[in-house]
Amino acid sequence: MHYYKMNEIKTFGKWSTADIKVRDPGLVDFIALKPVFVPRTGARYAQQRFYKSKISIVERLINKLMVCGHKGKKHRITSYPMSGKALQSYAIVQNALSLIESKTKNNPVEVLVRAVENAAPREEIVSIEYGGARYPKAVECAPQRRIDVALRYMVQGAYGKSFNSKRNIIETLAEEIINASKSSAGSNAISRKLEIERQADTSR
Repeated sequence: MHYYKMNEIKTFGKWSTADIKVRDPGLVDFIALKPVFVPRTGARYAQQRFYKSKISIVERLINKLMVCGHKGKKHRITSYPMSGKALQSYAIVQNALSLIESKTKNNPVEVLVRAVENAAPREEIVSIEYGGARYPKAVECAPQRRIDVALRYMVQGAYGKSFNSKRNIIETLAEEIINASKSSAGSNAISRKLEIERQADTSR
């Protein structure tokens, strides 16, 4: 047992994922916590169906930093500073996790998992056309998309807070993840989730 602990693979060589459990039953098969020293596969699983489910949740956060999705059909603030810059995004996430650990005194990977679980919307709205008119309709959100949406809103919230501010992206990303893990309204991801689910509730 001692030999195993000495040779345990840890994320960034610092944080173990062995004892982390996903509490949301719908996300158990879609949040990958397989031990990986360097969370950078280079799209090794891209040819497989549902390949994202095999990628470490930390690596998915790194990828989302590079291309976090449009906001109002624009990428002006949301992703342009780090588009395609894998090493910089890698360093940002590593430093943000270190900052989370110093603030919470907990395993930062577990804090990230709790943040994703809390921020993942269960319902969303699509537009359907009927008789020449468009109507909003509530639909259930697929598990893999729930994770993508949660990560997107967390990264967009972090970029938005660091834009034209003295605070850098490391500080704002750490704050966003911590707030989301506590289901705090100070998190952009939590605020967007509540807004989406409220709209979906009125569109049933």
